[in-house]
Amino acid sequence: MIITSLDLPRAGTRKTARRLGLLAATALAAGGVCAPSGAEAQPFWNAMPVTGLYVGAGIGANWVQKTDLEQSGSLTAALRTAGFPAPGGKASFDIGIVGLGSLGWGFGNGLRAEAELNYRWNNVDRVTGFGLLGATGRLAGVGGEQQTLGLMFNLLYDFQVPGAPWVVPYLGGGIGMAWTRWSSTEVRSIPADLRIHFGDTQYNFAYQAIAGAAFPIGSVPGLAVTTEFRYFGTLQNKFDASVTRISTGQTLGRGSVEADSNNWSLLVGVRYNFGRVPPPPPPAPPAVAAPEVARTYLVFFDWDRADLTDRARQIIADAAQASRRVQTTRIEVAGHADRSGSAQYNQRLSQRRADNVAAELVRNGVPRNEIVVSAYGETRPLVPTADGVREPQNRRVEIVLR
Repeated sequence: MIITSLDLPRAGTRKTARRLGLLAATALAAGGVCAPSGAEAQPFWNAMPVTGLYVGAGIGANWVQKTDLEQSGSLTAALRTAGFPAPGGKASFDIGIVGLGSLGWGFGNGLRAEAELNYRWNNVDRVTGFGLLGATGRLAGVGGEQQTLGLMFNLLYDFQVPGAPWVVPYLGGGIGMAWTRWSSTEVRSIPADLRIHFGDTQYNFAYQAIAGAAFPIGSVPGLAVTTEFRYFGTLQNKFDASVTRISTGQTLGRGSVEADSNNWSLLVGVRYNFGRVPPPPPPAPPAVAAPEVARTYLVFFDWDRADLTDRARQIIADAAQASRRVQTTRIEVAGHADRSGSAQYNQRLSQRRADNVAAELVRNGVPRNEIVVSAYGETRPLVPTADGVREPQNRRVEIVLR
């Protein structure tokens, strides 16, 4: 509804439609780039409120609303002397361009304040009125342009949308100063042999309203694509004007023309918030201690013997080396015997066997205070047998590293 009230030039022309379509496609593409895909795993932490220093820039299309032209001074008298009632006129403009840059500060709670420099440029499309209408119903030889440079101070607020962190809408407004220039602007009426020329630069109070949306780029900390719709206006400007005879160049009168400046803009842009870094990853879950794994070495003995064979010494040396490599805290040495003798004798025999193994471990560098020695006689056979049976696998010492 807002756009239809702007009195766009030559509504329905192909040129205007192409420009509008291109701008709309650009805005939709900008939003589509930032919309999350189903496969995207990265959280939108970048949608957090803007905090600290940021910069922004934007570019887009600008429409200037049709304005009345109210003349004053000897301009009015000159037109009346030439036989025209000089009731004033109207001016309309082609679609133009707008560009802006901003420097601001975010307070971390959605509120932002910024300074903005903007520029707008539009060609004059048609001028009507002044009582100089020709056969076509408009003045001939229309030319000129309007340029506006604005310095604004804006206050904006970002809204967080539950369930849609990929878009951050915002509203705002601003006030400041604008320098508006009409250059090379004139109209001619061939039947009346008159030329009206406008040309001047005016500075005036300016104000604007802003509605937009930011689309954070999750892969680039602090970066967002923006789309905006803006209204920008100034107090009424008064431009110098003159009326001359086309055939003689004689100036018939000078005065001024008052004109409004109401602009409607659609922009796409980028914004970068300095100092944004990804949040630290969640703390890793505490490591689960691996279950204690015991290493067991078996040293076998001949029947009714407690002395160590060469093979036994090699096994004990391997156990001593392993205890240093795996940093054990305790070494258990347990002596055993088969059932070929009395229980009392076998108990003493298993103790001698365990003591000899422990001594060999100490000789191989194992601290004695880390060794626990025990003897079980014939009570824990590796291979169960009847009483009195000689079983080689039961004549052993077990070295357990814990």
